[in-house]
Amino acid sequence: MVFREFLVETFNVMPPWMSTFLLSALPFSELRGSIPVALVIYEMNPVLAYLMAVLGNMLPVIPILLFLGPVSNSLRRFRLWDNFFTWLFERTHKRHSEKFEKYGTLALVMFVSIPLPVTGAWTGCVASFVFGIKFRHALLAILSGVLISGIIVTSLVLSGIGVVGIVN
Repeated sequence: MVFREFLVETFNVMPPWMSTFLLSALPFSELRGSIPVALVIYEMNPVLAYLMAVLGNMLPVIPILLFLGPVSNSLRRFRLWDNFFTWLFERTHKRHSEKFEKYGTLALVMFVSIPLPVTGAWTGCVASFVFGIKFRHALLAILSGVLISGIIVTSLVLSGIGVVGIVN
């Protein structure tokens, strides 16, 4: 069974709100994928779709923020991982630290809020870890970005549905 078919069959047996919630928690779909599915395929209420998508997207954020540091520290015991993390931190801080020092948490909010691939909550957690943003600031920035992104995606999908309705 292809992964796509597995997902369709798995989410078909769930209520639409739960499918939306769980799709939002996955790193490859997040709310950028779940809101269109909720509004177009499930024809959910836009407010419910938005709320389930935001809650689902935020579900993995706290564990990721809490465990990225300890996991990377454990992996540093191995030379390959230690070299990787040393390279990552040196390269990132050399190329981008001035921007993050200047704009800080606001840069993280803007990064997470842009509804494009590789700019969501999961990547925001990694960015906050790499740049050393404190847990509370990172959590609030990621939440703000997810809320903004959800509004953007919901508005775009509803606009598209409206245009299709006018054309038909």
